[in-house]
Amino acid sequence: MAKKIVKRRKLKIFRLFLVILILGIFLLAIDFILNTKIKNITIIGTTYLNDDYVLNLAKLENYPSFYYTTSMEIKKRLKTSPYLKSIKIKKGFYHTLTIELKENRPLFIDNVNNKVILENNKRVNLDEEVCLFRIPRLMNEIPTDKYKSLQEHIVKIDEDILGKISEMTYMPNEFDKDRFLLYMDDGNSVYLTLTKFKMANYYNNVLKQLGGKKGILYLDSGNHFKVME
Repeated sequence: MAKKIVKRRKLKIFRLFLVILILGIFLLAIDFILNTKIKNITIIGTTYLNDDYVLNLAKLENYPSFYYTTSMEIKKRLKTSPYLKSIKIKKGFYHTLTIELKENRPLFIDNVNNKVILENNKRVNLDEEVCLFRIPRLMNEIPTDKYKSLQEHIVKIDEDILGKISEMTYMPNEFDKDRFLLYMDDGNSVYLTLTKFKMANYYNNVLKQLGGKKGILYLDSGNHFKVME
């Protein structure tokens, strides 16, 4: 009888060990799956923000776990950027992640205060990770009312035209207190008044008529072009 009792105990211990082993393997498999890293990240809709800026802000630079990293968590981190106004996160098959962004468009750099002015009128500090070479710099101080008006009118300029303006200088004269001089990256200059800022959108059409000549385009009073000597 004693030998039979020993055999039963051994059988129960073996079954318990087998259950623990199977459970352990199952838990390890689940843990392995949950810790599977994101395989690919696609960022859509950015012009001024580079990928490193987005990945670092979202804490995705090391491609963390696909399952432990939630879309809500990523969105919450990205919302802290003043440069973003719309964020969509999509998780796909094979552990892929798509981040679709809509930028709060930067309009110009205030060189006096070292700030970036955004389309929603927010002023933010310059950031090395944000590509701002395609927006103009305001080179001098201007009256507060003119500053506000500049923000309202410059947003009407198309993105590709804005990218061709390297510098802006407030340059009023006795006839026009709203006058600005724009320095274009192709070597031309343009005089504009605040109420006519939208006319800058016709700049490419004007260039076609100049036959490669360089000079000053006066859009503040009449529409004429003065060729450089």
